[in-house]
Amino acid sequence: NVLDVGCGQSPYRFLLDKNQTTYYGIDVAEATAFDYNNPDITPFNGKDIPFEDAKFDGLLCTEVLEHVEHYQTLINEMHRVMKPGATGIITIPWSARYHYIPYDFFRYTPSSLKTMFSGFSSATITNRGTDVPNIANKVIVMWFRNMFPGKAWRWLFSPIWIALSPIMGVVVLLAHISLLFNFGSSEDPLGYTIIVKK
Repeated sequence: NVLDVGCGQSPYRFLLDKNQTTYYGIDVAEATAFDYNNPDITPFNGKDIPFEDAKFDGLLCTEVLEHVEHYQTLINEMHRVMKPGATGIITIPWSARYHYIPYDFFRYTPSSLKTMFSGFSSATITNRGTDVPNIANKVIVMWFRNMFPGKAWRWLFSPIWIALSPIMGVVVLLAHISLLFNFGSSEDPLGYTIIVKK
């Protein structure tokens, strides 16, 4: 039994072997306001997971906790519904724009994550990337935002952004090289992955 907390459109469900796993996705009703329409989920209030204690062998929660106002309540609930020895994979952003407004509340440091997940028997916190792919991500987002502007008059500047396209290739290449060889500062990553065990 695998629980996907804040599953949205269940983008990782395809990775599970249907013959060996039973998938359960939960999300809040408000998710429909952000074009999530997944009829194959169990709705919940964002705090209380509607399943019994120690039901799940595995848990997934990707890029959700920054949207949860009462995050510790939800983390405690995740702990409650996991079986002893179960593994959970949680990801959170560090460098991310303000998104799904107004439901974007927090960015967490490794120090706070250690406290938040201290109820688990183990919690391993790993940074995703360094400042190099983080900077590359910001440059790429800026380029796309200007290549496809929302206002008509900004289309006048599109030739400039087209001319800068080769720079985007270099930026992407540098980002991948930094990930491959792990250079840059780990104190400013794209986000964190937390692997927990109950």
